[in-house]
Amino acid sequence: MRWLLALLLLSLPAVAEEPLVARLSTDRVELSTTFTGGSLMVFGSTAQPIGPGGAEVIIMARGPDLPFTVRRKVQVLGLWFNGPAARYGAVPAFYAVAGTLPAWRLLPEALRRQYALGLDMLRLTPTGARDPEFRAALVEIKQEAGLWQEDIAPVDIVGGRLFHVNLPLPATIPAGDYTVEVLLVDSRRVAARELLAFRVERVGTAATIADVSRGQPLLYGVICVVLAILAGWLGSMLFRRN
Repeated sequence: MRWLLALLLLSLPAVAEEPLVARLSTDRVELSTTFTGGSLMVFGSTAQPIGPGGAEVIIMARGPDLPFTVRRKVQVLGLWFNGPAARYGAVPAFYAVAGTLPAWRLLPEALRRQYALGLDMLRLTPTGARDPEFRAALVEIKQEAGLWQEDIAPVDIVGGRLFHVNLPLPATIPAGDYTVEVLLVDSRRVAARELLAFRVERVGTAATIADVSRGQPLLYGVICVVLAILAGWLGSMLFRRN
């Protein structure tokens, strides 16, 4: 890992040329049926010293924005039914923020809101129910799935001007386009900014299944029913033999 990091850092332009330079280890992450999670390295350099007493680096990854509905279950005569619901039109499927220190927590609230730094600053506007409990439930659901994380990983500093971090990508991360925003923070303000992008793609059997489910939903449903019947039949045969 250290030799790979050294090669990546050597590929950066001279530190003095730009106040902030950042790159990704890859711009494409492949999802297969055996994907159990992975990581994405974000690395770069700054023209000024970073760390204690100097500037700080904040890294935020997010995407893609998808609709999401949070429902409240209500009990009537001992039975549970779907009750009020809050529908969010654009919810980041994945969100993560990290920094050399928790510098993003110390920024002015207006600046945090501008860059959506922190789960409490995500712009989530619902239709339907507007009780704050629905937003809290949404955050809890995403955090439990490992898809929304704060201080996701430590940002390491090398030589006072070079930095890198490995952003964990959970097994449940969906396919789509993602952005990585790298901020250089000095004196509680953003001194420089880099915007990077990567794509998560399904490959192999996972891609075929996804294409069939979207393009031919009827065929996909029939196949699922047939497979379920076969699984039930095989299970009954095995138990009968035992």
